[in-house]
Amino acid sequence: MADLLKARLDNVTPFYHTGVEYFGPILVKEKKHRNRSSIKVYGCIFICMSTKAIHIEIVTDLSTDAFIASLKRFVSRRGVPAHIYLNNGTNFVGAKNQFRELSLIGSEEFCTQLHEFTLENRIEWHFNPPNSPHFGGLWEAAVKSSKLHLKRVRRDLLFTYVELNTLAVEIEAILNSRPLCPLSIDPNDPIALTPAHLLIGRPFTMLPKTDFSCVADNRLSIWQLITKIRQEFWRQWQLEYLTELQKRQKWIKKDVNLKLNSIVLLIDKNHPCMQ
Repeated sequence: MADLLKARLDNVTPFYHTGVEYFGPILVKEKKHRNRSSIKVYGCIFICMSTKAIHIEIVTDLSTDAFIASLKRFVSRRGVPAHIYLNNGTNFVGAKNQFRELSLIGSEEFCTQLHEFTLENRIEWHFNPPNSPHFGGLWEAAVKSSKLHLKRVRRDLLFTYVELNTLAVEIEAILNSRPLCPLSIDPNDPIALTPAHLLIGRPFTMLPKTDFSCVADNRLSIWQLITKIRQEFWRQWQLEYLTELQKRQKWIKKDVNLKLNSIVLLIDKNHPCMQ
C-alpha cells in the first residue's frame, strides 16, 4: 500500500485540505401538505483530509451554480479551504472555470466582493485522473457511510427540502462522532477521539429525545418521524460501521509487484463487445 498523501498528515486547521463528492439523487416533496409530486435533490459531502470531519450540504441539482452556492455555504461556516480535491465531474470543472474567469475581471469592486475565492485566499483545485475513483477513497467512504444507511432508514418516505436538510445535518453530527482512536489506555475511560473534538473541542451531543423505534410511522408527526429516522440511522451505522473498525481485510500480506515482461490483462470499457 502506498504512503498517505501529504494532505492527510499536515498539522493544519480542519478543512484546510477538503475532498468533495456528490451522492444521490434523493426525492423530496415540492410542497408540505398533501403533495405527492417529487423532485430530485443531491447531497454534497465535504470531508477534511486530515481530521476526517464531514460537512453535508443538500443541493437542488448538479449544475455549476448549485455547487458554487453549496461551496459558499460551506465556506461561511467552516472557513475557506486552501486545497480542494475532487473528481472530474463537469459541475466541479465548471465551478473552477467560473472562479478563474471572475479572478480576471478588472472591476476592483467586484474583485473585493469575491476576495475569499479569488484574491487573498485563492483556492487550489486538485482533480483526480479520469476513471480513477480509487484516488478519492476518503470521500467515497464518507459517501458510503451516509448514502447507504440513509437509503435504508428513509425507505420511500418523502420530505420537504427543509426537513431533509435537517435530517442531513443530524446525520452529519453522527458521522462526526465516529471514533478515530482512544484518548487513553485506561479501560475505565471509554471516551474516544472523534472529529467533533477537532472541530469544537468536545464531542457532539444530541438533545434528549423519546425513543420512537417501536412507534408506527403513521402515529408520528413529521418532526418526530425525522427523529425516528435519525435514531434508526444511528443504530444501522453503529452495527455496520463500528464493527468494521476491527477488520483488516486488505494489505495484510506482501504481494509481488509488476515487473518487466509480466503478463497483464488490459481492459477498456470503450471496446466493443467480445473484444
